[in-house]
This record gives sequence, C-alpha cells and structure tokens, in this order.
Amino acid sequence: MKRWMMVLFFGLVLPALIFSGGAKEQKAEVKSVRFWYHFDNPETSVKPLIEKFERENPGVKIQAEMVAWDAYFQKLMTSIAGGNPPDVSQIKLWWQPQLVEMKALTPLDDYIAKWPGRTDVFEKIWELTRHTDGKQYLMPLQMVILYLYYRADMFKELGLKVPSTRDEFLDVAKKLTRDTNGDGQIDVYGFGIRGGRGGHDFWATFVLSSGAEIITKEGKSGLTTPEAIAANQWYIDLFRVHKVSPPTTPTDGFNEIIANMKSGKTAMTIHHLGSAKGLVDVLGDRISAAPVPRGTKGAWTSFGDEENGVLAASKVKDEAFKWCAFLATAENNALWQKSSGQISINKSNGQTKEAQENRFMKASVESTPFAGVLPAHPKVAEFVESVWPATMQRAFLGQITSEQMMKIFEEHFFGKK
Repeated sequence: MKRWMMVLFFGLVLPALIFSGGAKEQKAEVKSVRFWYHFDNPETSVKPLIEKFERENPGVKIQAEMVAWDAYFQKLMTSIAGGNPPDVSQIKLWWQPQLVEMKALTPLDDYIAKWPGRTDVFEKIWELTRHTDGKQYLMPLQMVILYLYYRADMFKELGLKVPSTRDEFLDVAKKLTRDTNGDGQIDVYGFGIRGGRGGHDFWATFVLSSGAEIITKEGKSGLTTPEAIAANQWYIDLFRVHKVSPPTTPTDGFNEIIANMKSGKTAMTIHHLGSAKGLVDVLGDRISAAPVPRGTKGAWTSFGDEENGVLAASKVKDEAFKWCAFLATAENNALWQKSSGQISINKSNGQTKEAQENRFMKASVESTPFAGVLPAHPKVAEFVESVWPATMQRAFLGQITSEQMMKIFEEHFFGKK
C-alpha cells in the first residue's frame, strides 16, 4: 500500500470506522419496563431495589409508579381496556380469574421452568396461585396472611384469654366493650369491623368457617343454606345486636380500623403483618397477635398474597419477567418485605431468627395451614370490589335481612333462578 494511502486509511478511514462502531454501541436499545405497585405506607420507596436491578441489568430501566390502593383495580382495568396497561403490575389473587378471562395476563410457565429460584418459593404459594386451567400467570411477591390483632394490656386488665373459638370470641368482645370513664358512653369496643371495601376477609373469617360456601365442590351455591344464612346472621349481629364494634362500622375501611386500634377505641381487629410496625410504633408491647378464632366448621383466614403479573399487551415480556424474578429472589424479596411489611415468599427467608421470634410473623405462620382463597371465578373481583361492601353496608344498617344479603351474593355468582 502506498504511503499516502496508508496515511489516509489510518488518519481518516479507520477512526471513522471506530467512531461508527462506537455510535452503534451508544444506540444499543435500553428497554423500559413500566411497573405498577402499592404499599400501605405511601412514603415507602422501591428506589433501592430498582437501582440494584438496573446495575445488574444495564439494558433495562424500571419505570415504577405507586398506585393508591382505593383506585388500583379500576385504574388497572381502565388501562387494559384502553390498550395501555403497565408491563408488570401487582395483582390481587381474586383479580386473576377476570384478568385471565380477558386474556390480559401472560402465562409464565416457560419462564418459571427456567428460573433457578423457583424451588425456594413455598410450594403452597405455587399451588394456591395456579389458575384453574393449570397455568401459572402470576409470579409470587409477598405473603399476606390475616390474623387477629389484640390489645394485650386490655386482655390482662380484664383477665381474658385470647379466643380460639367463635363463642369465646363473642364472649371476650362483649367484655371488652365498655364505658371506661363512667360518662355513660361506650368508649372502647371489643372488635373493629371493616364494613367497607376490603372487609370481605373479616366476613369470610367467620362465615366461611361456619357452614357457608360461595361455590361448593359440585359447582353449586353454598350461600343460601340455613346454616350459611345463620352464620351470616351471627356476623351481622356483632354490630346490630351485640354492638361490639363502633357505630361507624358500616363504612369503616383500613385507615379507620387501624386508627381505632392505635387510639384504644377498639381492642381487637383483623389484618396482616403490614400493619404491625405502625401499631408497635404507637402501642409497643400492648399490641399482640394470634390466629383468628375457629368457626363451627373449622378455621379459615385469608391467604391474600400478592403477586406480579406480566400484562399480555407488554412488548418487553422477557425484561418484565426478569424484574418479577428479581423481586422473587430471596435476597431481594427480603428487601421488598422490609418496605411492604409482609412475609417473604422464600423458604430460606423463613428460617431467619427474626422470622422465628417475631410474634406477628409467628401468628402468620401458625395461620398458614387453614389459610384459603376465594373461588377462582371471574365474578369474584366484582364481588370483592363492589358487591360485597355495598350489600354488607345495607345489612349492617338493617335495610336487608341476612337471607336477602346471601341471595344477592348468590344471584351475583349464579344469576337469578
């Protein structure tokens, strides 16, 4: 090669080629994963987890949006209908049947089969979250098992034992309901009932454990049998007859039941580990926990774990699953639970000293054998989100009878006879 040609090549052409290659590297596509989530505490951030994930996966960016719980389901449904859902969303288990029917979720079986962390997830979670068609649409994220919160100091003051049966529960709820300052007005109520949205778990704790079934094994209604109507009446009577819950019960939601426990207005309520820190911050050792009481047919509590779903409309499904798998891996899941206040889905995290000694975790773990889920029916989501709270409120206010209430539920699932 002539000298002038060599000069031209090394001085002009080669740098241009190198620059061109660099430009291509700079233009390497960075894929964004839109992620919707919620925490009970709106000040909680997932930023540390996102930063960790993005360091480990430099070609992927997570665009996270915290969605208010009261608006979450409706916002998700609207986004799906509008063709612009997130790539990954936290999913409540009772939403799954409707979302699957809408073909809104991506089956994850092939991804999960190749994921090394799958064997560290409690088998019961895979079992309960698997859809009735045999497919796995959800990646486990956190366990949310409900149990009984109670004011240990009030129980000690009155010499009461923590109730283990429905009858014992009613007895102590009556004794805890009292006028403590002698002004003729009740100022402490035995049980804080969540009568508004989300209170179906309270209802199910006592009604589904005492003879009622939403859908029987034969696929029929178990809501309007004499036993089911009687169990429902027992629950209504807690408020209307025995008056062991505050006058605001028909509309009380999460904020109200927790505020009432903190202030000493109520002595018992039902919720999960997510409320433990806030209650302990205010009450310390005066607050404790135990499994919910048994009904006449055994015990039932809500296994309301939350999962992540990859939306079918996502154009970055591989990257979306990477994020789901990252959050489900033991080390990262433990970090998530520090923010959410829930229980890790991983067997390895369940063996830690903290998990063994924490009284709230202990109540959760002891409740696992009888934790259950509502039927995998497309109409369960609407039942939970609107039908149950509206109907329960009417029953609490005396506008409908127990039988009428249960018939409304039956018609929702099975149609009018």
